[in-house]
Amino acid sequence: MTKPIYVLNGPNLNLLGSREPEIYGHETLDDIRDSMRKQAGNRDIDFRQTNSEGQLVDWVQEANREASALILNAGAYTHTSVALHDALRACTLPIIEVHLSNPAAREPFRQTNYVAPAATATIAGLGSRGYHFALDAAIKMTA
Repeated sequence: MTKPIYVLNGPNLNLLGSREPEIYGHETLDDIRDSMRKQAGNRDIDFRQTNSEGQLVDWVQEANREASALILNAGAYTHTSVALHDALRACTLPIIEVHLSNPAAREPFRQTNYVAPAATATIAGLGSRGYHFALDAAIKMTA
């Protein structure tokens, strides 16, 4: 049996659809989850969101034991969390970082990225389609 692909989402992503839709779009996180599950077919997707840094670190550690790949939108923790960086560095599975917007083209404080150095790949600026590209890649990487 193939291990699931974990899709972990960080702070404020529960507000998708209502928070700054001109930047993040009108789709909700539930919409993204549902469309990813359809796309995945018979592959199991474990899709989660938390606003807690410690919870996200715990889930990354769990993914390393239980998942075949990790898709991560760390939200603001991308720019602030050394703890998340360290947890990701301990992972031996493929890690695909996803951002709805392109942080490199936004505010200066978003230029710092603690996730990218530990990720296998980064997809940014493509809106919710980035999740789907990440899922395609994760499936191919774990086939």
